[in-house]
Amino acid sequence: MEIPSELLKAAEDRGIDVVDLIINAIGDPEEGARLRIQLAEKFLREAEEYLNKGDLVQASEKAYKVAEEVVKALAEVHGLEEYRRALREGRWYTYELSSASIKLSKTLGEWVLRGWEAGYELHVWGFHEAKYGREEVEVLVGIVREMFEKAKGTLAGKAYQT
Repeated sequence: MEIPSELLKAAEDRGIDVVDLIINAIGDPEEGARLRIQLAEKFLREAEEYLNKGDLVQASEKAYKVAEEVVKALAEVHGLEEYRRALREGRWYTYELSSASIKLSKTLGEWVLRGWEAGYELHVWGFHEAKYGREEVEVLVGIVREMFEKAKGTLAGKAYQT
């Protein structure tokens, strides 16, 4: 089934993340995390493709989406209050993602907070403000890539421990 682009645009204009709605409707945090990591991997490939093409603005936004999905995935699996609030509210707010990354960094390591901060910095200064050049974007995308790889390994290890 294909969702009409007008419907997706209307949802986006109202701050509704359709992907979040679908993942949350599945109702299984571990499955949701697995799907989010797959989505993050897709965004990482796109970020690197845009970077190779010299489109720093789009590379920045795709890298931000990687960091966003990684924090959501980890928060879901770890059952953080920020995740439960996002379920109740029907959406994630940026301050909740920041809060979750801080809490996660205390148990998983500073790589979570460092990756989130790099992604958010790319979102603001690379995407919205379009102020960063290639060097800044490459460094920050690298930090987000490292976050993704560590999260993927952490979540894979968690799945095998059951």
